[in-house]
Amino acid sequence: MARPEQAGPARIVSSDSEALILVDEQDQELGVLSKGEAHDGQGILHRAFSVFLFDDDGRLLIQQRAPGKRLWPGFWANSCCSHPRAGETMPEATMRRMEEELGLVTQLQFIYKFRYQAHYQDLGSEHELCWVYLGRMKPEQLAPNPEELAAWQFLPAEQIDALVADPDQPVAPWFRMEWQTLREDHADILQQYT
Repeated sequence: MARPEQAGPARIVSSDSEALILVDEQDQELGVLSKGEAHDGQGILHRAFSVFLFDDDGRLLIQQRAPGKRLWPGFWANSCCSHPRAGETMPEATMRRMEEELGLVTQLQFIYKFRYQAHYQDLGSEHELCWVYLGRMKPEQLAPNPEELAAWQFLPAEQIDALVADPDQPVAPWFRMEWQTLREDHADILQQYT
C-alpha cells in the first residue's frame, strides 16, 4: 500500500478550465472545449489516455483517485490517466501527466484505442476516445502527487484480475474495460510486462 514518505509535493496540476481536444469516432479533431464542459451531463467525446506501468516483477501500479476528484473519487484506477490539452501531442501529454501525477517519466508502448462513455452519479460523465499505453517503471522512481492520488499499490496480474472482476470493489469503469481488453485481446503483449 501507499507509503506517505514516498509522496511527492502536493501540486494542483489540473483544472476544469483546461482546453481538451474534441474528436469524432475516428479520432479526427473537431475543436476544443473546457474540461469541465466536456464532462458535464452525458459528456462530449474527447481524446484521453490511460497508462499501465509495471515494475520489474510484473506488478502493475494502481492508484486510488484523490477524494477531490469530480468523477470517481476514491476509486481504484490504472497507473495514470488524463487528457492531452489543445495543441499537445499524445507523447507530450503522457510524459507531462506521468511527471505531474507520479513524479516520473518513462518510455511507453501504444497498444490500442477505444471509445467509451460512463456516468458518475449526477456529477457528470466520461465520454472518451482513449489511447492505452503500457510501460515499465521502478518503484523507487515513484513520487506521487497527493492532490491526484489518495493511495497506490503494486499488484500482480492475478490480483488485478480479481479486483476488476469484483463488482463490489470501487474500480473506475475505464480501468475494468481496459484491463479486460488487454487480457483478452493483447495477452501476448501484456505477458511481456507481467
